Amino acid sequence: MRDAVGSFVGWPSDLIFPDAETPTRPTHKVGKGISRRIESVASQKEVPGRKLKSAAKDIPMTSGTKSQIMMRLEKMVDESDIMHGAIRSIDFDEGVFGAAHFEIIAKEDMQQLFEHDELGIAVIHTYIWYMYVTLMRGTELCNRFNFIAASRINATLITKNPTSVKNDLVDRFMAAGDNTTPSLYFLPFNSGNGGHWVLVAMDLSRLIVYYLDSLLGDWSKYPSMKKTVDAAIIKFRSKKNYRNRKDITWVRVQCPQQNNSVDCGFFVLRFMRDIIALNRIDIPKMYFEEYKSYSRAHLDEMKDGLCQFIVDQRII
Repeated sequence: MRDAVGSFVGWPSDLIFPDAETPTRPTHKVGKGISRRIESVASQKEVPGRKLKSAAKDIPMTSGTKSQIMMRLEKMVDESDIMHGAIRSIDFDEGVFGAAHFEIIAKEDMQQLFEHDELGIAVIHTYIWYMYVTLMRGTELCNRFNFIAASRINATLITKNPTSVKNDLVDRFMAAGDNTTPSLYFLPFNSGNGGHWVLVAMDLSRLIVYYLDSLLGDWSKYPSMKKTVDAAIIKFRSKKNYRNRKDITWVRVQCPQQNNSVDCGFFVLRFMRDIIALNRIDIPKMYFEEYKSYSRAHLDEMKDGLCQFIVDQRII
């Protein structure tokens, strides 16, 4: 159903183990006859986070054909009922988004990975879950980095009901404690209708909001988003009776830039991954020396990590 890239080496059968406008997801859980739910990771044995130095290792600057792990997962998908319209519903750790969350994976989501296409919310969220489990869970990084679900805060929902979106954002801030020490809240923000992805990273203790856009734009393109974020931060501080009333500072980070029309989602994920791997709350205005630019190999390495995670979690 697609042109093969490279060749596939058969995998022993005994080693095979049977997350545009996607801003909104169903609010009800799908029927058991369609979806196979996997056990929530929160109920599984806790494992230490992966060492940061391995997460930030150098990546080769060239990319080749599809990796073995991607071809293996692609074959698993091709041979599954997903290719005939079935879906998978995945429970996330509550720590990922500060509350219970589940994501639905369908054929088109997997094809976004295999074909290096524009990413929807399901893949964005699943990669966030992957980062939480492999880099953060069981470490002090959980107190330094927090994620906000893109399905709750995006341009489409702000247009429909800005007050509700603001309150959802305040609730997310409240779920993480007093926020008196430096930490970052990552918001992968979508411009709506399957549009452009940017990253908004909020430090509530210092009232700094970092804006990372792989198309060299700034927050003036999304005035309603900035207004909603500012209002949520102010309301949160009021609820907490914080006395510091200084203005909120927005910083446009000169981050790596994409050279095509599909990479914005991959770049947003890579921005979060780099910040966590380097354990940096303060994001330099000129970005990090370690990652001044991204090659296709940097993005392929991300996809391979997610493919391995999907296989390990037995999602397919």
